[in-house]
Parts: sequence; structure tokens; C-alpha cells
Amino acid sequence: MTEGHLASIATHFGQLSDPRVERTRAHSLLDILTIAICAILAGAEGPTGMETFGQAKEDWLRTLLPLPNGIPSHDTFSRVLAHLNPAELQQGFLAWFAAIQTATKGELVAVDGKTLRKSAAKAWGQAAVEIVSAWASANRLILGQEKVHPDSNEITAVPALLEKLALAGCIVTVDALHCQVKTAETIVRKEADYVIAAKGNQPTLHDAIRAAFADAQARNFADLAYDIYQTEETQHGRWERRTYWTLMEPAVLSRVKPTGRWPKLGCIGMVRAERRVNDKTSVEERFYIASLDGNAHTFAFAVRGHWGIENSVHWLLDLVFREDECRISVGKGAENLAVLRHIALNLLQQDRSSKQSMKQKRFRAALDPNYLLRLLAGPALATGS
Repeated sequence: MTEGHLASIATHFGQLSDPRVERTRAHSLLDILTIAICAILAGAEGPTGMETFGQAKEDWLRTLLPLPNGIPSHDTFSRVLAHLNPAELQQGFLAWFAAIQTATKGELVAVDGKTLRKSAAKAWGQAAVEIVSAWASANRLILGQEKVHPDSNEITAVPALLEKLALAGCIVTVDALHCQVKTAETIVRKEADYVIAAKGNQPTLHDAIRAAFADAQARNFADLAYDIYQTEETQHGRWERRTYWTLMEPAVLSRVKPTGRWPKLGCIGMVRAERRVNDKTSVEERFYIASLDGNAHTFAFAVRGHWGIENSVHWLLDLVFREDECRISVGKGAENLAVLRHIALNLLQQDRSSKQSMKQKRFRAALDPNYLLRLLAGPALATGS
């Protein structure tokens, strides 16, 4: 492999267990994985695209890889993805991008789940694969992912994912589904702070927070420890004002805490979003628990930033990588392919050489081998022109 370009793949995936019988190994596992990552960067969506990319770029690939038996077929790519150990592939992913990601105090890490909708196989009773991902907003990196066990749900997958990540000093945000004591305990144990939405799935907690803010507003927050932050913007005929309140009053928190043993509870939060579109006004209120010190600006940063995982990860995976349309369902194929997409998305997000869209970057990677090599190198070399 070319020194400095494909070294990360060799370093972090070179020890993967090969699921194939030795006598059937016509192609190196590392060669297969390298071609697969290159192909996805260049626009491939699955095994057929990987074979097509390999055949079209065979001369170039031979300058990087041994390829003693040429380009693997799409069947080979499919079989390897179906049987590769997802835990080992995930570990290689974590090790690779841990070298790039340097979490700083106060950095936001958003955690959310996504269903690979076409990965279901109803003929043999296989449900669609669900993946929980963690996204670091400042570094624009997927930090890791965890498959939701078919017999469980996201609630158990989130703590399992958090346990694998370096989170010290970060602010971790999760939606209301994960308003669970175990999740909060895991975050605090990892030396991070949490901001967690509270909704109807925790009715006692939700009602206690709502009542606390109703009482505080009725008293105009007199003699209460609180903070407030407000934003207002108008775009394309849409006006929106968001007001963020935090309550840090010990007496108020003591009324909330008995509803759950929330560790390191520092404040409760409320957001009121007022929107006016075409003379129609709507008002929405949302409530949160947090281990923060109560600074409303920091609270607002966490609440707004949580949706970055939707726009910068899930939306891109669907629109650019067409993840929701992928029908791969055999074995571990859907889960392993999701990891490869996350690798490609991270590498593309780290490219600062142009302001092109993600689609244009993938198109350029398909046309320009030098650009593709810079992407594979990560931030160290992807800043060139």
C-alpha cells in the first residue's frame, strides 16, 4: 500500500478475522476492504458497485494493492460483508477515528438511532437493522455506532455505545426515548455531561418539570436561581423565536429528582419555540434534564446542536449514500455496510480542500485518483488543493 495514504486501513483493519475458508481465499481480505471503502467514497452503493469500481480502476488499484487474482466479484464482496465480524470492524473504525477526533471540553456529542429500512427480509422473519450512532459536532465525525439487538431496542444500545467512546469533558445529548437513569449514569461515569429531553414516556418527570416552570413563571422567577437566553431569526418569510430557560434552584431540583435517581442533576430546562409562517403562529414547549451548571446559552447550544446528527449524518446517508434504499439483508451485510458508509462519510466530512457538496466530492473521487488518495489519508493530507 502507498505509505501515508492507505496506512490507516492496514493499521486498523489488518488484524480482522477472515470469515472465509482458507482454500477459498483468492483475494486478500485487506484488498477487498480497501476496494470497498474506495468504491463507496466514489459513489458505489453495494457489492455490484464495488466490483464495477474495481474493474474500472484496476490499473490504478494495482499501483496500491497486490491483487494477485484481479478484482473480486460482487459475489465475493457480498459474501465477505455478510460474514465479517461486525464487532471487529467496529473496533477498527473506533481506533481509526479516535486518532483523528480530539474531544475538547464542552464539545457536543449527539446520539441518535436510524433504521436501515430496506434491510428487512420478511421471507425469513428478519426485521430491519437499527443502528445507533454518536456524532461529534465540532469535529464533524461519527465517533461510533452500535447495532440494536433484534430482541431489544435503542434503550439498551445507547449505553453500550457510550461505554466504547472517549467522552470526558463533552456534553452528550439524547432524545426522550433515552431519558433513562442508566443512560445518564453511563454518561456521568464517562466524565461527561448530559442534556436529555423529557416527554410522555417519562410522564412523572415530564409533569414535574412542566409544573416547576409554570410555578416559576407565575412568580416571575422571583427568588429562584435561573437563567434565560433567547434567539430570534427571520428567513424566507418564516419568523422564529426560541426562548431557553434553566432552573438551578435546589428546592426545585429536589422535587424532580425523586422521580428518578438522576446523577449529577444540575438543572432542568425549558424551550419555547414560537413560529410564524404565512400569518399562522404556532408555539411548542419542550422540557429537559441536564447535568450542566445552568448556563442557558450552553443549554441552548446543546439543544439546537443535537439535531446536527439528523442533518449531517442521517440526512446525508439517505440523500447522498441512498442508505434507505439499500436492500442488502443477508447475514451481517447491512450492519457492516453501514460501518463502511460511516467511514466514507467521516473521510468526506474531514476534507477541507473545497466547499463542494458531498455528492460532488464523491463524483470527484470517482474521477480523480489523487483526490481519492487524499480522502483516504484523512485530515493530514486532505487539505491540499
